[in-house]
Amino acid sequence: MIKVLFICLGNICRSPMAEAVFQNLVSEAGLAGQIEIDSAGTADWHSGERADRRTLAVLRQHAIPYDGRSRPVQPADLRRFDYLLAMDSQNAADLKRLAHSGALDGKLHRLLDFAPAGYPQDVPDPYYDGRFDYVYELVDAASRGLLAHIRQEHRL
Repeated sequence: MIKVLFICLGNICRSPMAEAVFQNLVSEAGLAGQIEIDSAGTADWHSGERADRRTLAVLRQHAIPYDGRSRPVQPADLRRFDYLLAMDSQNAADLKRLAHSGALDGKLHRLLDFAPAGYPQDVPDPYYDGRFDYVYELVDAASRGLLAHIRQEHRL
C-alpha cells in the first residue's frame, strides 16, 4: 500500500481539497486498493472540524465527495506515509522542524512540484482571500501529475 499525506496549516482548506481531489483521481484510475490517502495540518487550531464550507462548495461543484475532519500532523505520520505533500514552503519548513534526522528523506515534496511547468511553487492559502476555485485548479493539476509520478514510480 502506497501512503500519501497532504499537509497545509489548519487542514480545513487546501489539504482536504487535495485529499479529496487525489482520492477521486485514484478511484477513477481503479487504484483505491493500492493507495491510501489522508490530510493533516501543521497546526491544531481546527482539530476535529469539518473542512471549510468554501472548500466543500468547490468540491461539490466538481462532484467530488469529502467528509474528513481536521487533524494535526503527528510524528508517526512522518514515518508511516511514503509521500508527504506540503502545500507551501512554510508547511514544508514546519515539517522539517517536526522530523527527526533523515525522517523525511525522499518523502517530503511541495504538491506543486508535480504540476506542469509554469505553475507557482506554493498553493496559496485561500482562507482570507477566498480564491478557492484557483486553489482547486492548482491542486487538480498537481494531483494529476502526482498520480502519474506514483504510477510510474511503482509500476501501477
